[in-house]
Amino acid sequence: MINKDILVIYPETKTTQVALYKGTSLLFLKNIKHDVEKLKSLKEEGMEARMKYRTESVIKELTDNDADFGEIEIVVGRGGVLKPLNAGVYEVNEKMLHDLRTGSEAIHHTNLGGMIAYEVAKQIDAKPILTDPVSVDEMDDIARVSGHPLFKRKSVFHALNQKYFARRFAKANHKRYDEINLIVATIGMGGISVAAHRKGRVVDVNNAYDGDGAFSIKRTGSLPMGDMVHLCFSGKYTEEEVIDMLTQKGGYVAYLGTSNINEINAMIENGDEKAIFVSDACAYQVSKEIAAMSAVLEQNVDAIILTGNIFHSDRFLTNVQKRLGGIADFTLYPSINDVEALAANGFLVLKGELEVQEYI
Repeated sequence: MINKDILVIYPETKTTQVALYKGTSLLFLKNIKHDVEKLKSLKEEGMEARMKYRTESVIKELTDNDADFGEIEIVVGRGGVLKPLNAGVYEVNEKMLHDLRTGSEAIHHTNLGGMIAYEVAKQIDAKPILTDPVSVDEMDDIARVSGHPLFKRKSVFHALNQKYFARRFAKANHKRYDEINLIVATIGMGGISVAAHRKGRVVDVNNAYDGDGAFSIKRTGSLPMGDMVHLCFSGKYTEEEVIDMLTQKGGYVAYLGTSNINEINAMIENGDEKAIFVSDACAYQVSKEIAAMSAVLEQNVDAIILTGNIFHSDRFLTNVQKRLGGIADFTLYPSINDVEALAANGFLVLKGELEVQEYI
């Protein structure tokens, strides 16, 4: 029986979620809301200042709720944008901290996950780890080909979410993840990732971070290339504005003016024709991505797994299913649940079922 505790730290844009588990049992969960103006000022100071501010908030919250620091053996941070690596668990070391802090691949608020986990673990004498960060890369070489040698397709996706639910599905069906073929579609509040899982490896997936693939709540998805080139050289936008357009101000935000899923669903339920059309278009594009991954797996698909809050929408779900019903059976997990996924991997480490790898 595992009696030691697992601390999960999950930074988001304006908040930091903190969860404490005893084995697989949740003891404590809190979503710390940070001062927005303070976050803006710290952004100018850099990642180290942002980490220290959030770390203080995490320690204070745990102290105020009488957490027993001596019982915490593992601190699991949400994975940031690191160099391409294999799936699994990694100890946060100096090399990883450098890459997270400097943004060697990209500066993103998820980079704070490993940094905070390391600092908290140092203070309470625990082991800091990351598990299945967004830069997990298991793609086949043929999937990397873009169409021009100056460009290579990259693997940046909801690796934690997809691996977690793929393993859950396999276990629920008395199978091993590494002996079945799955297509997993994850609709996050940022991007949408659709991946082909061939016997435990994600052999092809769109780059959800840059907005490749289907458009989402905030991301544009793949755009007409000629028009994109003309826009970039029009002199009307800076590079930063174009990136912002692609990753933060595209998709539903651009069409409907909101990223609030409850507001979007209310618009659809109230018969807003534009909202209905945009939602149907998103479902259409997601369906195309799933169908493409069926081709990757040569039509040998054991199941299609759909995850994400948008699948609470019956209309969206129906629109996807009616286009793909003949490929494989659907399994629905209408949530993201990354905090639970982080804790589950931490638990497997405690049990000795997952090896902690070195980041080099």
